[in-house]
Amino acid sequence: MSVSNLKAQGLKSPSHDYFERGNLDSFSGRGACIEPPACRLNLTCDGSGEHHGWYVDYIEVTSTGPHKPCSQSVFYVDRWLASDAPPFELTAVVDGCETWDESPEHGMNAAFEVRT
Repeated sequence: MSVSNLKAQGLKSPSHDYFERGNLDSFSGRGACIEPPACRLNLTCDGSGEHHGWYVDYIEVTSTGPHKPCSQSVFYVDRWLASDAPPFELTAVVDGCETWDESPEHGMNAAFEVRT
Protein backbone atom coordinates (compact mmCIF):
# COMPACT_ATOMS: atom_id res chain seq x y z
CA MET A 1 0.00 0.00 0.00
CA SER A 2 1.32 3.46 -0.84
CA VAL A 3 0.08 6.80 0.51
CA SER A 4 1.43 9.76 -1.44
CA ASN A 5 -0.23 12.54 0.59
CA LEU A 6 -0.37 11.60 4.25
CA LYS A 7 -1.83 14.95 5.32
CA ALA A 8 -4.93 14.24 3.22
CA GLN A 9 -5.50 11.16 5.42
CA GLY A 10 -5.21 13.20 8.64
CA LEU A 11 -7.86 12.90 11.34
CA LYS A 12 -7.35 16.40 12.79
CA SER A 13 -9.00 19.60 11.56
CA PRO A 14 -7.94 20.97 8.15
CA SER A 15 -6.04 23.77 9.89
CA HIS A 16 -3.97 21.36 12.05
CA ASP A 17 -0.21 21.69 11.54
CA TYR A 18 0.97 18.10 11.07
CA PHE A 19 4.50 16.85 11.72
CA GLU A 20 5.34 19.47 14.36
CA ARG A 21 7.38 19.01 17.53
CA GLY A 22 5.42 17.29 20.29
CA ASN A 23 2.52 16.25 18.05
CA LEU A 24 1.03 12.78 17.96
CA ASP A 25 -0.54 12.83 14.50
CA SER A 26 -3.20 10.30 13.45
CA PHE A 27 -4.18 9.27 9.94
CA SER A 28 -6.71 6.87 8.48
CA GLY A 29 -7.16 5.46 5.02
CA ARG A 30 -8.40 2.53 3.01
CA GLY A 31 -6.42 0.18 0.89
CA ALA A 32 -6.02 -3.41 -0.14
CA CYS A 33 -6.04 -5.99 2.65
CA ILE A 34 -2.58 -6.77 3.99
CA GLU A 35 -1.86 -10.36 5.02
CA PRO A 36 0.05 -11.21 7.13
CA PRO A 37 0.24 -8.03 9.23
CA ALA A 38 2.31 -5.21 7.71
CA CYS A 39 5.97 -5.96 8.38
CA ARG A 40 7.89 -3.49 6.15
CA LEU A 41 7.67 0.30 6.20
CA ASN A 42 9.24 2.77 3.79
CA LEU A 43 8.66 6.30 5.09
CA THR A 44 9.81 9.20 2.91
CA CYS A 45 9.71 12.96 3.47
CA ASP A 46 9.57 15.01 0.28
CA GLY A 47 11.97 17.61 1.70
CA SER A 48 9.74 20.52 0.79
CA GLY A 49 9.09 23.52 2.99
CA GLU A 50 11.29 25.84 4.99
CA HIS A 51 11.58 23.50 8.00
CA HIS A 52 11.00 20.14 6.37
CA GLY A 53 12.83 18.02 8.98
CA TRP A 54 10.60 15.51 10.74
CA TYR A 55 11.56 13.39 13.76
CA VAL A 56 9.66 10.10 13.80
CA ASP A 57 9.48 8.10 17.01
CA TYR A 58 7.19 5.33 15.81
CA ILE A 59 4.50 4.47 13.27
CA GLU A 60 1.57 2.30 14.28
CA VAL A 61 -0.41 0.55 11.53
CA THR A 62 -3.75 -1.06 12.34
CA SER A 63 -5.31 -3.29 9.71
CA THR A 64 -8.82 -4.73 9.66
CA GLY A 65 -11.61 -5.45 7.23
CA PRO A 66 -14.99 -7.14 6.92
CA HIS A 67 -14.84 -10.56 8.57
CA LYS A 68 -11.11 -10.08 9.32
CA PRO A 69 -9.45 -9.93 12.72
CA CYS A 70 -7.69 -6.70 13.65
CA SER A 71 -3.88 -6.69 13.55
CA GLN A 72 -1.47 -3.97 14.59
CA SER A 73 2.14 -3.42 13.54
CA VAL A 74 4.39 -0.94 15.31
CA PHE A 75 7.50 0.34 13.53
CA TYR A 76 10.05 2.04 15.82
CA VAL A 77 11.72 4.51 13.45
CA ASP A 78 13.48 6.67 16.11
CA ARG A 79 15.23 9.10 13.72
CA TRP A 80 15.03 12.33 11.75
CA LEU A 81 13.83 12.45 8.16
CA ALA A 82 15.76 15.54 7.09
CA SER A 83 18.55 16.66 4.82
CA ASP A 84 19.95 18.99 7.51
CA ALA A 85 20.05 16.63 10.53
CA PRO A 86 21.76 13.25 11.04
CA PRO A 87 21.54 10.78 9.40
CA PHE A 88 20.89 13.34 6.58
CA GLU A 89 18.37 11.15 4.76
CA LEU A 90 14.76 11.71 3.71
CA THR A 91 13.82 8.01 3.76
CA ALA A 92 13.66 5.46 6.57
CA VAL A 93 13.03 1.77 5.95
CA VAL A 94 12.05 -0.54 8.80
CA ASP A 95 11.95 -4.18 7.73
CA GLY A 96 10.70 -6.77 10.18
CA CYS A 97 9.38 -9.27 7.64
CA GLU A 98 11.97 -11.93 8.46
CA THR A 99 11.44 -11.67 12.22
CA TRP A 100 7.81 -10.59 12.57
CA ASP A 101 6.64 -13.87 14.14
CA GLU A 102 9.27 -13.66 16.91
CA SER A 103 7.38 -10.85 18.75
CA PRO A 104 10.45 -8.73 19.59
CA GLU A 105 10.39 -6.18 22.39
CA HIS A 106 10.89 -2.48 21.69
CA GLY A 107 14.53 -1.61 22.11
CA MET A 108 17.84 -1.04 20.37
CA ASN A 109 17.77 -4.42 18.60
CA ALA A 110 14.05 -4.58 17.88
CA ALA A 111 12.61 -2.02 15.49
CA PHE A 112 9.38 -3.87 14.80
CA GLU A 113 6.53 -5.38 16.80
CA VAL A 114 3.30 -7.13 15.77
CA ARG A 115 0.27 -7.12 18.06
CA THR A 116 -2.79 -9.22 17.32
